[in-house]
Amino acid sequence: MTAAPGHPQDSKAAKVAACGWMHTARFLTTAPTLEFLPALQVPEIAFVGRSNAGKSTCINTLTQQKRLAFASKTPGRTQSINLFTLGKQGVTDAILADLPGYGYAAVPKQDKLRWQRVMANYLVTRENLKAVVLMCDPRHGLTELDDILLEVIRPRVEEGLKFLLLLTKADKLNRAEQNKALSIARLQAGGGEARLFSALKKQGVEDVSLLLWQWAHPEVPPNAPPEAP
Repeated sequence: MTAAPGHPQDSKAAKVAACGWMHTARFLTTAPTLEFLPALQVPEIAFVGRSNAGKSTCINTLTQQKRLAFASKTPGRTQSINLFTLGKQGVTDAILADLPGYGYAAVPKQDKLRWQRVMANYLVTRENLKAVVLMCDPRHGLTELDDILLEVIRPRVEEGLKFLLLLTKADKLNRAEQNKALSIARLQAGGGEARLFSALKKQGVEDVSLLLWQWAHPEVPPNAPPEAP
């Protein structure tokens, strides 16, 4: 018997298929500045966050690939925008953009300023940008640099840009602390989404994968499970 739309079985199938879609991620190109980015028509989803927020680990966990995004033991080493394609073989229906981590103390100030300019310009001008995922360690909360980034994208969010505040390393908190952090994050997200995430416990992987799939395919009904890659 076919599950009715919105039935839990239908939702589970959609989540599993969305995880399969995320697994199709493949490296496309790297760009030290915006002029090196290819002009693309498909929806682009940008991952941003402080250098120690677990951004690369999060991308690798979502795509089920250990070294797709380079997780350096020295935060702040990634200095370029890295693009990854998503979609069945031979078909690209979305792009993941891994932006340089920011705020790491050991990085020279000149480099920090350059990265901040590149990121701000990207977030304001990238035409096919459809969603931004901001990673935050809930033990520390949003920092001044996170707040600046939120101000940069706020006009685009008001115009329809999707936004997710992703609380990484959620396994470091107990249940009560997780619930409190999530409540705060929902207020800070300014109309966007907020989710708990743990690479270690695989918490939030299915929910986030489905959310990203839906954002990349706005023309498809939300209850319709994505096609298997």
